[in-house]
Amino acid sequence: MVLPAKVFEIREEADIELIAGKLKGFHEDELYETKEGEKVTLVTEILDLRKDGDALSGVFSKDFMRQRFYRHEFVETPVTEEAPFWIKPFRRRLFLIVLGPSVARGVKKLLTNSVANKLSKTLFITPHAIVETRISHKTLKDLHESTPQATKLIWFDEVDIPGVEKLCLAGPAIVDTALYKDYLNHGQIWYVVFEVEKREIVVGIARNTVITLFSKSSKEEFMEYILEDLLELIE
Repeated sequence: MVLPAKVFEIREEADIELIAGKLKGFHEDELYETKEGEKVTLVTEILDLRKDGDALSGVFSKDFMRQRFYRHEFVETPVTEEAPFWIKPFRRRLFLIVLGPSVARGVKKLLTNSVANKLSKTLFITPHAIVETRISHKTLKDLHESTPQATKLIWFDEVDIPGVEKLCLAGPAIVDTALYKDYLNHGQIWYVVFEVEKREIVVGIARNTVITLFSKSSKEEFMEYILEDLLELIE
């Protein structure tokens, strides 16, 4: 299973109780008319909202119309996509973690950025109250160098070699110190895939704080890693 998530920061002053109160019972209807004149109500809502200690979790659900080819013509069909999310305070900051749809399911229109923007407008009226977070090149570099044998793949961007946009190290080349240092001299680490040995999971981490789970593990174990281990890496 490949399962992506993205971490955002809530910049506006707010506590979990206030946020829970604003999100509880959130429901919007949008009337959509098909080409055949049929009217369909598309729903956007928040489900399964619950407070667990100092964290808040829920499911952002949104309906879409999808076209599919059926008997020589395109037919519009309503579908629902869902994105679980968590809101968690950490070291005097407030983070939003949105779990994206698996690559194997759904229409994949409900991506993490659109969920963050909608929650921002719902909670604070403005779309700019929830912003992206970053993990520095140095942090990813230290992460790899602390246990290079656990690293599976490294992507470098901001490459200064003419005609080359990205560089990649994978397989046995990763432990080649000379090649690794040469790539460091020409670019910044953008993405690292490595095994979290204490949790026995394989994850990929990008500088824009997109985290991808590559191993067979539960959603709960993946979120446990993000909440307990990854948040402390964010700038």
